[in-house]
Amino acid sequence: MIDSWLALVRVPGMKPDTYHQLLDVFGTPDRVFAAGAAKLGKIGLNSELVSAILDPPRNLIEPDLEWLQQPNHHLITFNDIRYPERLKTISTPPPLLFVRGDPDYLQLPQLAMVGSRTPTASGRQTATEFARFLSSSGITITSGLARGIDAACHQGALEGIAGTVALVAHGLDIVYPSAHQKLAERITRNGAVVSEHPLGTRPLRAYFPRRNRIISGLSLGTLVVEAALNSGSLITARHALEQGREIFAIPGSIHNPLARGCHRLIRQGAKLVETADDILEELYALLPTDLPTRNARAPEKPQSQALDPDHQKLLKCLAYEPMRIDELVDRSGYTAAEVASMLLILELEGCVVSESGRYTRVA
Repeated sequence: MIDSWLALVRVPGMKPDTYHQLLDVFGTPDRVFAAGAAKLGKIGLNSELVSAILDPPRNLIEPDLEWLQQPNHHLITFNDIRYPERLKTISTPPPLLFVRGDPDYLQLPQLAMVGSRTPTASGRQTATEFARFLSSSGITITSGLARGIDAACHQGALEGIAGTVALVAHGLDIVYPSAHQKLAERITRNGAVVSEHPLGTRPLRAYFPRRNRIISGLSLGTLVVEAALNSGSLITARHALEQGREIFAIPGSIHNPLARGCHRLIRQGAKLVETADDILEELYALLPTDLPTRNARAPEKPQSQALDPDHQKLLKCLAYEPMRIDELVDRSGYTAAEVASMLLILELEGCVVSESGRYTRVA
């Protein structure tokens, strides 16, 4: 019964590896609860956990059962045929998956895309464009609903055809960060929001690295867009490596701290990615042949060659890292008014992006 699956996950001290140990021995949660203290003790459980299993908190599952009565709310157990086969192969897969949206998205070919919570404007745009193109090529984009790169990936993927999956580190009765309420609703309509945690679970820091193993575990590979050396995105990449998945990284300026994590991954063997086609080439052998990827073409970049000489000169002065107008004045020899006017045109043409008074070349 679904009640027993929910009750077992809510037993105090129950961890995914212990849950799987119990399933391996007894088969189902119903049989776990019927086993008795002697049999539970024989498999190495401590007395405190045995006592907790013998007195399961069944009163706590009422909110879960009520939640499951609502449209587009699902619970996928490890024994469910809907449980993703790829996720079953990782170390300590989640025994339960709470899903808001369409669980069929979990069966589609997926690429994890992760990166900094405080990206550059260029990094955010790159994430959006890659996710849009890959989703339009038939690959579902999986990320963590965090600020920055994660959000950009989800937004880009929603503009494609394959949708997006968001893995969160809390119960699905809340949205974190709260600013992503509308984004989560859009994902529910064109993808799925997923958690291994029952309702009422708060987003504790320790849960996010655990969440990352599911992001990579669901996916054929992981693409890191921007990441500092201490970024949580590198935890996702490490999980992907341990799980035997492909790892991709987009390089950046040597002066950009958010590129250093990607550069480290590349030095360690991750595939350097310059276009989305670089990813498709690696994933072709792993994808169903009926996906549109084989005929897909990467979006063309703005044609900076069509700009007049003054705009081309300023564009050459602008690095692929944030620069202020005064720096461009010194570098180009134009006045501040001229630089500001040309930057407006370049931004409208899609050649540069601005953020907090700094401009970054993207074409």
